[in-house]
Amino acid sequence: MKLNRYFLFGMSCLLLTAQPSFSAMEPSGMNDKLGWKVVREFQLANPPVDIAHSLDGRYAFVLTAENEVEVYDAAGTLQGTIPVDKGVTSIALDPRGQYLHMSDREKKKFYTLAVDVIANITTDDAPTKGNKDAPVTIAIFSDFQCPYCGKIAPLLEQVLKKNDQTVKIVFKNLPLPNHEEAQPAALAALAAGQQGKFWEYHDKLFAEEKVETTDFERIAKELGLDIDMFKKDMASAQLQNQLRADMLEAQQLGVTGTPTVFINGRKLEQRSLEGFQNLIDSEVERLKQK
Repeated sequence: MKLNRYFLFGMSCLLLTAQPSFSAMEPSGMNDKLGWKVVREFQLANPPVDIAHSLDGRYAFVLTAENEVEVYDAAGTLQGTIPVDKGVTSIALDPRGQYLHMSDREKKKFYTLAVDVIANITTDDAPTKGNKDAPVTIAIFSDFQCPYCGKIAPLLEQVLKKNDQTVKIVFKNLPLPNHEEAQPAALAALAAGQQGKFWEYHDKLFAEEKVETTDFERIAKELGLDIDMFKKDMASAQLQNQLRADMLEAQQLGVTGTPTVFINGRKLEQRSLEGFQNLIDSEVERLKQK
């Protein structure tokens, strides 16, 4: 299953001068003053009027003569369009790609749009908790050695209890490189999941004051797992590939830290009960109107 992609807009502020992402030059060249080389190029759907891009290179926004802003990902795939008035002649984007600024010469107005690019998150093989048919999916990229991930786990339980019919939680592994035991801990939890005990193992790992290699088999024994099967699964190519897939997906989504939470693909900025509930309620209402 993949979560759908769409766009939301609202008012805010921040300003960054845009720089063009594309070039009509020859692939490379040199003269007495400058040398150049085109490092990225793709075909646009319509002639551009102005271009803005996020500093991380993940998204490019192209104002066209068709009174639209086309949104492209780094591969040059058109993600969607934003309709604008014909008087809009320039656009700019903040560094995080959240706020799009535009000026309208005809109406003599300046607009700031909060742009929410909804992520496509793969959830098929990930550990899931809650109503499997729930309309709202909370996907969390987490690290078993991250203290902040341990602190958000009880909050997720509160959220699930309060929204037991409308929410399900999906766990995505993102072991950070500076946490030596994070990858084996992730594999251990996934191995426990092969015996139907992922979430129990998840809770025990986060309850540890410090995660160490010696904890993995001990916790498995405490949960009554088949230890031989647990060890075999923990070393299996299947679970290692699953872990790598989570890590690659996080990279593609621009996720660099944990915990990072998406609610129906929308990144959660306010990690509080109120923040969760506001976004959940917004999604439930949006889906009712479809």
